[in-house]
Amino acid sequence: MLQQKLHTKLLQKLILTPSLQQAIKLLPMCTLELSDLLNQEMVENPLLEEEPTEELQPADTGAAPEKPEPDQPADKADTWDDQDYEYFFGDYLGDAYRPSAPQDIRELPPIENTLSTTSSLSDHLEWQLSMQTDDPLMREIGSAIVGNLDNDGTLVASFDELTAMGPWPLPEVERALELVQSFDPTGVGARDLQECLLLQLRHLGLAGTPTETIVSEHIRLLQNHQVPELARKLGLTIEDLKEHLEVIRHLDPKPGSRYNPTQSQYVTPDVYIVKVEDQYVAVLNDDSLPHMRISPVYRRLLDKNADNSAETRAYVKDKFRSALWLIKSVEQRQKTIQKVATSLINFQRDFLDHGIEHLRPLVLRDVANDIGMHESTVSRVVTNKYMHTPQGVFEMKYFFHSGISSSYGESVSSVTIKQRIRKIIENEDPRKPLSDSTIVSTLHREGLVLARRTIAKYREELKIPTSNQRKALY
Repeated sequence: MLQQKLHTKLLQKLILTPSLQQAIKLLPMCTLELSDLLNQEMVENPLLEEEPTEELQPADTGAAPEKPEPDQPADKADTWDDQDYEYFFGDYLGDAYRPSAPQDIRELPPIENTLSTTSSLSDHLEWQLSMQTDDPLMREIGSAIVGNLDNDGTLVASFDELTAMGPWPLPEVERALELVQSFDPTGVGARDLQECLLLQLRHLGLAGTPTETIVSEHIRLLQNHQVPELARKLGLTIEDLKEHLEVIRHLDPKPGSRYNPTQSQYVTPDVYIVKVEDQYVAVLNDDSLPHMRISPVYRRLLDKNADNSAETRAYVKDKFRSALWLIKSVEQRQKTIQKVATSLINFQRDFLDHGIEHLRPLVLRDVANDIGMHESTVSRVVTNKYMHTPQGVFEMKYFFHSGISSSYGESVSSVTIKQRIRKIIENEDPRKPLSDSTIVSTLHREGLVLARRTIAKYREELKIPTSNQRKALY
C-alpha cells in the first residue's frame, strides 16, 4: 500500500551563486578575451560605462554654471536586500555624467583593406592550371587534385578516391596528375617522399644517374645514413658517393610549405615582471581593459523621489546588480593574478636572475599553499596567461614542472634537464653523434641520475632525431 510520508534530511553541498560562477569564468580568460567580454557587457548593460579619460570643459555662455545636485542620502527604508551599495561600491559610482569630447574623425578605409595577403599553394596551382590547359575536364580533375594536397604539397587522396569524385576515367586522372606534377614548385603533387624527390631530380636532368638510383632503389639505406652499404650497392667509393648525397641533401622534401607559411601568433603579456632596485615586482597589463563604472544617469532612476514605474525600477535594479558584480569580479580576478605572479617571483627568483638553467621544480600545490588558495584556482589563473620576464615572454604554465632529484640533494626541473640535453647534443661531433646511453653517462657525472628511456623521451619532446639520424653524411 502506497503512503505519503514526510522525512527530514540534513545535507551539506556547495552551491555556486551566479556571482561566483562569473568570477570563475573570468579567471582563465586572457587580457584580450576579457577586454572583448567587458566591451560586450557595456553594450548590453546600460548601467555600465567606461570612465572618461578627459573632462569636457564647459563652454563660456555667460551664464552661471549650474551646481551639481548632491547625492541623495541613502534611505534606509528603501534598501535592497538590506545591502548598502553606496558603502561597498562607492568607488564605482561616478559623481556626474561627463561625456567625452567629440572628435572630428575622417572616414578611413576599413583595416581589412590595408592588410597584405600572400598567395596560398592552392591559389598558385590553380593559376598555373588555368594557364596550362583549356580542357574543361583537365581543369575539373586538376582542381580536385589541388584540393586534396596537404600543406606540404603531398597528394593525400588515392586514385580510387579521385576517380570516384567525378566519376572520371582513371587514365584522365593520371594525365591530370602528371600535369599538376609539372607545376611550380617542383615536387608538388607527389604521393610520398620518394616520388617528391624523384620529380625534383628529373627536373634537374638527373634521370638515370646514380643520384636517382639512390632515391628510387635505396631510399631506406639513405634514410638510415648507411653510407658504406650505399657505396657497396652502387659500386662507388665514399668520396664519389658524397657528390650524389650532396645533391639529395639540397632537395626540398616539403615543396608546398613555402606557400603555406605558419602565421605568426602575437602574444600580449598579461603580467610584466619589473625589477625595482633589487626586487622583482609583478605589474598587471590592464591597458587594454576598459575602466568601467556605474552610469550616474541610470543610477538616478533608483532615487526615492524618481518618478519611475515599478517595472522600470526593477529592470534598473537587476542591471545595477549585474554591473556591480561584474566590476567586483574583474577586480578580484586582477588581485588573484597579482598574487599568483608574486608567488612565482618568489619561487623562481634564480630563473629571473640567471635563466632557464636555474628554473626550479614547481607544482600548483606549492603556489596554492603560498597564497592560501585552492589548486584549481591557481590552475585557472595560469591558463592562457603570459608573463614578460627579464628572460623573455613565457606562458605562466611554463614555470610549473616536475623535478628530478640530483645526487647533491637538490631537485632539478625537467625543463633544465631538457636544456642541458639540447646543449650536449649541440656540442657533439657530427661525425660521431652521442647515443642516449652516452648522454645518460654525461648527466650522471654531473649528478643527475636518469634512465635511458627518460633521455629518449626528453629528446623526442625536443624533436631531436636519434644518433643514427643525426649522423652527418660522410
